Amino acid sequence: MRLEKCWFCSSTVYPGHGIQFVRNDAKVNLCSSLWISHLSYRSKCHKNFKMKRNPRKVKWTKAYRRVHGKDMTQDSTFEFERKPNRLERYDRNLAENILKAIPKIEKIRVIREERHHKN
Repeated sequence: MRLEKCWFCSSTVYPGHGIQFVRNDAKVNLCSSLWISHLSYRSKCHKNFKMKRNPRKVKWTKAYRRVHGKDMTQDSTFEFERKPNRLERYDRNLAENILKAIPKIEKIRVIREERHHKN
């Protein structure tokens, strides 16, 4: 199962949801996403995409928040969340170490967010 990102708002698009836009040069843009709380499609992204709006200028998108310093853009703890698209053998010791590291990573992230908001 592969979770895609909406091209416009950077939210998660689950398999079987969203609208996929394919350009003439075969570049694929996933331009509509799922609104998780209501479990219905969000045509807001699709309409803005068709109107050729720039996501960096639309205030509710992640791109706007990153460009204008509202969200943290670079944090080493974000690297831990990314999973590679390859299968790995299950290792009990590795899984145990990961589970022990999660609270530490969360503490670090909270501290960095507080520092970011303070600045």
